[in-house]
Amino acid sequence: VYQVFESVAKKYDVMNDSMTLGIHRVWKDILVHKMNPSPGTLLLDVAGGTGDIAFRFINYVRSVRERQLQRKLRHHQNLSWQEIAESYQEDKSKSLGDSQVVVCDINKEMLKVGKQKAQYLGYSEGLSWVLGNAEELPFDDDKFDVYTIAFGIRNVTRIDLALQEAYRVLKPGGRFLCLEFSQVSNSLLSRLYDLYSFQVIPVLGEVIAGDWKSYQYLVESIRRFPPQEEFKAMIEDAGFFKVDYQNLNSGIVAIHSGFKL
Repeated sequence: VYQVFESVAKKYDVMNDSMTLGIHRVWKDILVHKMNPSPGTLLLDVAGGTGDIAFRFINYVRSVRERQLQRKLRHHQNLSWQEIAESYQEDKSKSLGDSQVVVCDINKEMLKVGKQKAQYLGYSEGLSWVLGNAEELPFDDDKFDVYTIAFGIRNVTRIDLALQEAYRVLKPGGRFLCLEFSQVSNSLLSRLYDLYSFQVIPVLGEVIAGDWKSYQYLVESIRRFPPQEEFKAMIEDAGFFKVDYQNLNSGIVAIHSGFKL
């Protein structure tokens, strides 16, 4: 698995767009909206080397802060122009309101790609990168408000250990969110999806990334991943409460959610 992601790291974003026709971006937006983070949220994004969830989280929190700031200034109609300007600048400098996102990935190459993207897109505040294994996270107990893993958990060797680690590092009241390819509910769509997955995706991998084998592996890993109800039971076994899932695009992907109480 390590070698698969090392070899596809540089073309990872292009391949995601090609394989999903860009829809993966919408799925990730939905995940962050479901999270609905507020300023001050501490997020751990596991297997998030390319920064897709981290950047969306930062944008979301910034927009929440911006709305809060505008509301606050509207309530202070009697302030002078100078006081408003000073207050605005002061709050603007803390645009994330103590929010932080830690991106943890086992693969150095993926982290490298993410850091380069962050630099290029101008993300630095409230963002850190850590090399680490989902099955043995290098963090203290009860540390994070939210744990996310998007399209990563099916590549973990021991999913049960990764879920136990997610539970361990979350604060009581913390939330687990997982976005992953899942089982398609519509039988006709399922057949078309299989055809596309096994006949088209490896060819795209060869044409775009020069790597047939890695994309063949990715398709097979999707088929081996437990269906929605089975994965839900695994999350409950790890100790999470109020576990549910939301199917997107007829179950091509699902967002699983659970809370540590």
